[in-house]
Amino acid sequence: MMTKIKGKRMLIGGRWIEKEETINVYDPQDNTIFSTVPKATKEDMLHAIEAAEEGAKIAAQMPVHERLSILNKAADYVLEHSELYAETIASEGSKTITEARAEVSRCVDTLRISAEEARRINGETIPFDQMPGHENRVGYYYKFPIGIIAAITPFNDPLNLVAHKIGPAVASGNAIIVKPATLTPISAILLAEAFDAAGLPEKVLSVITGSGSEIGDILISHPSIRMVSFTGGLETGEQIAKKAGLKKLSMELGSNSPVIVLDDANIEDTVSSCVSGAFWAVGQNCLGVQRIFVTESNFDEFVQKFITKTNTYKVGDKKDEATNMGPLISEKEAIRVEEWVNEALDEGATLLTGGKRDGAFYSPTVLTNVSTDAKIAKEEIFGPVVLLFQVKDLDEAIEKANDVNYGLQAGIFTKDIKLAFEAIKRLEVGGLMINDSSDYRIDGMPFGGVKGSGLGREGVKYTIQEMTEPKVIQFKL
Repeated sequence: MMTKIKGKRMLIGGRWIEKEETINVYDPQDNTIFSTVPKATKEDMLHAIEAAEEGAKIAAQMPVHERLSILNKAADYVLEHSELYAETIASEGSKTITEARAEVSRCVDTLRISAEEARRINGETIPFDQMPGHENRVGYYYKFPIGIIAAITPFNDPLNLVAHKIGPAVASGNAIIVKPATLTPISAILLAEAFDAAGLPEKVLSVITGSGSEIGDILISHPSIRMVSFTGGLETGEQIAKKAGLKKLSMELGSNSPVIVLDDANIEDTVSSCVSGAFWAVGQNCLGVQRIFVTESNFDEFVQKFITKTNTYKVGDKKDEATNMGPLISEKEAIRVEEWVNEALDEGATLLTGGKRDGAFYSPTVLTNVSTDAKIAKEEIFGPVVLLFQVKDLDEAIEKANDVNYGLQAGIFTKDIKLAFEAIKRLEVGGLMINDSSDYRIDGMPFGGVKGSGLGREGVKYTIQEMTEPKVIQFKL
C-alpha cells in the first residue's frame, strides 16, 4: 500500500511549476503529511490566465477528432494507473479504498462520455420563412466555445468532479483553469498528468494550487474568464456570484436531501438503499440522505431495521477493504457535526445510535424527534447523520421535504405509480429517484438543483451546453 506520495508540482499553462512555499496535504485519518503542493501567488494566477488566453484560441482550433483522441487517451492513462489514483483519493480524502476505486472508475467513464459528446455538439437549421416576407432567407446556428473556464472543485470527490469540468471543457474546445480544494489537490494534479500524457496542447489546461483567499478572487473576477463552474457550499457560491461579474455561472451548492417511505414500500430494500445513501463517503456527499419521512404504519419496523443495518457499519482504517466508513475530512469538521448533533439533542431530539466522536472519526448516527426548525434539519449536515421523521401521509411528507432552502435530489419508495407522480409534480428538486435513495447518480444525466442547491446542470452533455454559445448564421438569397 502506498503511504506517501512525493510533493507534487502544479500545472500552469502546460508547464509544471514548483514553488519554495508549499502547502501540506494531510491524511485526515491520522493527520500525517501525505504530500505537499506549491502555494500559488496572485502573480501565478495572472500568469495562468494569460496562458489560458492563448490556450482558448488553441483549443477552439482543435478538430473534434483530436479532442476525442486526447480525452480517450487521458481515460486510458487513468485506467492504467487506477490503483495509484484510488490510493491517492483514499489518502488525501475521507473515502475508503473501495469508495475511492469506484470514483476512479467513474472518472474514466466521465472522460469517455466527454469524448463521445464531443462529436455531438451540433446546431440546427432555422426556418426563416416562418415570418412573412422572409421566404428568401435560409440559415442555421452552430455552437462555439465560450473561451476560458474557471473551475473550483470540492474535497469530497477530488477526482471525478474535476473530470466533470475538464472533460466537457476539452470536448467543447475551451481552455480551463482548475483551482482544486486545498485539502485534496493531489487527485486533480494526477488528472492533469493524465491530460499531459495524452498530448493536450500547452496552455489549454492549468491546475493551480493555493489558498482560495489569495488566488480565488482573481480567478473568478478576471474579465478574461467567461464562465465560473463551482461545486461547494451555498455561502461561498453566493460570494462568488457577487464577485464574478458578467459571466456564466454554473453552481452545484449542496443539499439537504429528503427520502419519503410510503406504506407499500419494500422495507428491506428501502433500508439498505437509505443506509448506503446516508453514510457513503462519511455522509460528505451533496446527494447524501439526510431526512427520511416514513409513514406511520411502517415507522417502527423501518426504524428498527435501519438501526440494525447502521450498527453493522465498520468504521476505521480507510485502506482496509472491510471498512465501510473512514474519517471526516478533518477533526474540525467532525467537531462541527458533533456540535450540531448535541444542539439537536439539547432541543429534545432522541439519539437512536451513534453520536460518538474520536478525532476526525464520527460514528454513523441516527436521530429522531428532531425539531423541523433545528439547524441540523434545515442546513446541510455533510456528515454521517440521518434524521427519521414519522408522517401521516404523502402530503405531509412533501410539505416537510420542501421546507428547506435546498432542492438537489430526493427519493421516494412506493409501488403506487399515482403517488410517485404526485411526488414528481410537487417535490421542489432537480431530480427524484423512485425506489432509490436520493444519492443515485450516473455521470451522463443532467445533475443540479433548485433554490439554494445551485444554478445550471452538470452531467457531460449538459455541461457542454453551458460551456458553449449558439451563433446564428443567416443568408439572404
